Amino acid sequence: MDFSLSDEERAIRDTARQFITREVVPLEQEALRRERAHRPGLDHSELRELQLKAKKFGFWGLATPEEYGGMNLPAVMQSLIWTEVGRTFVQFRFGGEADNILFYANDEQKREYLVPTIEGDRISCFAITEPGAGSDAANIKLSARRDGDDWVLNGEKTFITNGNDADFVIVVAVTDREKGVRGGGTTAFLVDREMGWRSEFIQTMGEGGPASLIFEDVRVPSRNILGEIGQGFELGMQWIGKGRYLIPSTALGIAERALGMAIEYANTRETFGRRIGENQAIQWMIADSEVELEAARWLILRAAWTVDQGADPRHASSMAKLYGAAMVNNVVDRVMQVHGGMGYTRELPIERWYRQVRLMRIYEGTDEMQRLIISRDLLRGYTKIGGHLS
Repeated sequence: MDFSLSDEERAIRDTARQFITREVVPLEQEALRRERAHRPGLDHSELRELQLKAKKFGFWGLATPEEYGGMNLPAVMQSLIWTEVGRTFVQFRFGGEADNILFYANDEQKREYLVPTIEGDRISCFAITEPGAGSDAANIKLSARRDGDDWVLNGEKTFITNGNDADFVIVVAVTDREKGVRGGGTTAFLVDREMGWRSEFIQTMGEGGPASLIFEDVRVPSRNILGEIGQGFELGMQWIGKGRYLIPSTALGIAERALGMAIEYANTRETFGRRIGENQAIQWMIADSEVELEAARWLILRAAWTVDQGADPRHASSMAKLYGAAMVNNVVDRVMQVHGGMGYTRELPIERWYRQVRLMRIYEGTDEMQRLIISRDLLRGYTKIGGHLS
């Protein structure tokens, strides 16, 4: 087995690392200063400027097909790049992307929604989660009632990422209760904010926050149906599952950066006349963090590799998401402990990571849902222990 990167993979990864190091990391202190003043770290225009700089480096549309100006990179390469993005806590991501299910749009919808989103002229969000339908996505209640050539939407979505900034939403609604959510009773709609839905900010323990989206008799024309009537839940599951290996890819970058800070601090901080790195308790925290980080790395890359092989990635991605999210929480917790009181302050990004990474065990599938998927696959014979080596 050859675990080394190809020359091309190494070159692309290193270029991404250079961009993050030179263009994004220097903005961290200003971002921290603003956040201490209870302001957003970087605003939309500043992040947009960074994306355009990255485009000059060649980074635009990592997963976007080449016909839309994207790079269409393999999953392994995307994973490597997201790890580099994770090295900074600045809420940056490379531009030129759109929700994967937007590519199911028809030609007119692509002109109105997909292309402007890729180009950065429009901001989208995806909404399936509801107050009574989180992990149980099949329990959604938001309804869409046909009225002539329109559909009238009523209900609420919650914990929607980008919901406060988006000018349109891809929302999954119940269109036929008798068929049920899993039986073709839901449909996805493209709904402009100007059609009448509103967002309400949700304060969380992290920086920024998601939104609740309120729909009260929001009228949507039939031409704004995404995909086919009855395809909503299927599209929703494709949206949720696509990036499941990318979340722990970001976690890798966070863990690497944080562990590097702990090592540097352990080699310079002195107590009782010697560096704290000479204490076995500190050494063990550093060793455990390195072992868990490396174990997560190969679970994540294997999940991405499974995607590139055209195989069903759900089992591998669930293992990567479960272990990767737990790993970064463990590592950041230890790094804070190594730094002592200084790690708890808002002068360093450690306490910020501490709050940020806790979400990784919840969103895009909780730890418990990943365990359910993994165990069900084994108990029902969908996969075998060590099946990838069979």
